[in-house]
Amino acid sequence: MNQQRIQIVQNILSANDAIADQNRQLLNKAGLFSINLMASPGAGKTSLIEQTVKNLCQDYRILVIDGDIATTFDADRAMAAGATAIQINTGGDCHLDAVMLNKALVQADLNQFDLLIVENVGNLVCPASFALGTFHNVLVASVPEGHDKPHKYPAMYRGVDCVLLNKIDLLPYVEFDVDFFRKGLEALNPNVELLMVSCRSGEGLENWFHWLRKKIGEFRTQNMV
Repeated sequence: MNQQRIQIVQNILSANDAIADQNRQLLNKAGLFSINLMASPGAGKTSLIEQTVKNLCQDYRILVIDGDIATTFDADRAMAAGATAIQINTGGDCHLDAVMLNKALVQADLNQFDLLIVENVGNLVCPASFALGTFHNVLVASVPEGHDKPHKYPAMYRGVDCVLLNKIDLLPYVEFDVDFFRKGLEALNPNVELLMVSCRSGEGLENWFHWLRKKIGEFRTQNMV
């Protein structure tokens, strides 16, 4: 990468970070806890959102902002589960950026919600570079993807607060070394929380719901100080 290209990339990321800070201020002002949910295609982001909304919608008013290259399928599923949903179609971009999220945030009355889930575009490369202004980054991995993903995509795994290993119901049928996956994750991100879940069977999801409830509670406490 030559010096001119490096400068262009730095300028793009700097401009994105400035808008991300604005997004964070908007969310703080509204008292709205938020997560940026990332994964490769097919790992189970939307299934996790469905299960999360169904479990938490009695206690929290939930807004889902869905990023995808095309279609409204994921937003439709979130609404069917009980959330308010806004769709962002990137038109080809392989990630959401802070500007896209800002345009969605100003469409909603943020004061009417307690939890914002941003479903990023399915990708393990680009989303790692673009801050959105959310309070936590969460990554959904899945057993069929293989146990080497933390080693192959270090930037993504290094920058998240919680990793959910989904589709653990397939462990008896797929060659997946949980210890190898865990060691790769911990080498990159020693303080990350790893949760083993299956959106199909429901196994482990209570731990995820507990994690979310705890973080929402901590956020509310900090906002009252």
